[in-house]
Amino acid sequence: MTLPLLDQQFLTKFLVDLLNTPSPTGLTEPAIAFTEQTLKAFPELTLTRTRKGALVARWDGQKSDAPRALTAHVDTLGGMVKEIKPNGRLKLTRIGGLLLNGVETEGCWVLTNHGGKVRGSFMFEKASTHVHAGLVNETKRSEDNMEVRLDARTTCAEETQALGIEVGDFVAFDPRVEVTAGFIRSRFLDDKACVAAIVAAIKALHEAGLQPAQTTYFHFSNYEEVGHGASAGIPPEVHELLTVDMAAIGEGQASDEYSASLCVKDSGGPYHHQLSQKLRALAEANDIDYKVDIYPYYGSDGEAFWRAGGDVAVALIGPGVDASHNYERTHTDALIATTNWILAYLLSE
Repeated sequence: MTLPLLDQQFLTKFLVDLLNTPSPTGLTEPAIAFTEQTLKAFPELTLTRTRKGALVARWDGQKSDAPRALTAHVDTLGGMVKEIKPNGRLKLTRIGGLLLNGVETEGCWVLTNHGGKVRGSFMFEKASTHVHAGLVNETKRSEDNMEVRLDARTTCAEETQALGIEVGDFVAFDPRVEVTAGFIRSRFLDDKACVAAIVAAIKALHEAGLQPAQTTYFHFSNYEEVGHGASAGIPPEVHELLTVDMAAIGEGQASDEYSASLCVKDSGGPYHHQLSQKLRALAEANDIDYKVDIYPYYGSDGEAFWRAGGDVAVALIGPGVDASHNYERTHTDALIATTNWILAYLLSE
């Protein structure tokens, strides 16, 4: 099989633009709309939205006796305003598995219910070493001792409320995207890197004048970080679901930043062995650099669909990402390997 050529510049630009589009779980419409607008360039696709707000693109295949689906998620970690403190600063509740020390001192936007944006920083409440001495280093961070310091003249709750800020407003943290020497550093590569890989694969097929071997649904989920993203929205006629999500890198793991990875087991147990074996064979036949790995503290949208009763074979691939749920990093080699793997799967019998 000869895979179509990738537009690597498109892959990187789409990813950077998507990373710079805030989309904490629950407030993902801008990222969904951005993805949808990009996919409108490909007339082969039929685009729909689920009632839950996910985006689904259908591409008719050469056959339709065993339809397939791929899923990746646009939603990210973030926060919501839990309380306006008496000093005018904000106490947050986390969205998903946000690491408090991973976003300490980070810039953020409070996205108000009325469409406003107020700038701030997420700080330990006793942040000054000249005032609080050892407390800064010795205190374990929690939601109760962290706060958003607003870049506004406010010293009380009433002044903060006058800015339009209310309990329940979403808070989006700066991704700090940087592309250098082939690396992409950013928060929220989980899972926007994989959304970009799927979109780039669609573009490559379109430009080569090809179509998937089977009718295929591309499901862009918007609630994965809280555990139920793809529990709905995958059509019941689908036989196989390829989940595309980041591969975790660290001590004891086989994954790296330069390869795609096949996850064969995570916290929910093993994935579908036969589909995983098919993906291994496709990678080897197409000289795709891949690793096989197990992630003990990981769950995916494929499992969400299984738990919701989905009767499909599920497998999981994705690019290696360092420092998951922190200030993440991957390499374009891993993104290209993942995109090529997606192409090989789409074209396979």
